[in-house]
Amino acid sequence: MKTKTRIAAALLAACFIFAGELVCTDQVYAAKITSEAQAQKKALQKVPNATVTEVERDHDDGVLVYEVQLVKGSKKYGITYRASDAKIVAYEWEKISVSPSSGRTLIGETKCRQLAAGKVKNGKILSLNYKVDDGVDIYKVKMTAGNKRFTLKYHARTGALIDYEWEIKPSSSNNNTDGNIGLAKAKQIALKEVPGGTVVKAEYDVDDGVAVYEVEIVKGSYEYEFKIHAKTGAIIERDKDWND
Repeated sequence: MKTKTRIAAALLAACFIFAGELVCTDQVYAAKITSEAQAQKKALQKVPNATVTEVERDHDDGVLVYEVQLVKGSKKYGITYRASDAKIVAYEWEKISVSPSSGRTLIGETKCRQLAAGKVKNGKILSLNYKVDDGVDIYKVKMTAGNKRFTLKYHARTGALIDYEWEIKPSSSNNNTDGNIGLAKAKQIALKEVPGGTVVKAEYDVDDGVAVYEVEIVKGSYEYEFKIHAKTGAIIERDKDWND
């Protein structure tokens, strides 16, 4: 009888161990994305009852990601997942159709700043610009908070938020390795070209096998983009455009 009891206990313990292994395996599997179907499923959990319009597997700065586009009601959504841990690294939604509401007066930059501060807690406003896009008056606000970079677009006459997006800022821990000039130096080089401008984006990248720093600066109604050689500090590409 004692022998049978020991055998039964051993079998029961083995079952628990096996079940635990299954749970652990499933948890590990669930902590990453390995297919477009998985990415689509997670996106639909984030935006229930939406319609998925596109799922794409891509590489962003050498990191495997899945980008999912969805539509729900009056909004279009874009969600980017990092494949290695299923973490959202970029998120966006925008109104599909916006009325000009031209009969109203502009809410003003002060009110827009208040709205943006309420939307992004502890956020720092980097730039605020007014523009007219397809007949709609818009305030475009660029902000940063924690490890995220935000872009918000407000209807300049109604105060409604019509476009909202954020992305994880890249780590700058590798900016000064292997003889690179470093991110801080790259910013200085770009700012010399646009005195009084505000850096809204700066990151390390490898472009066609060449290590570069990409720096984006806003000043007035213009947006400036620079690609700076990571080792020599030479500006190898520059662009100036309306800040839209």
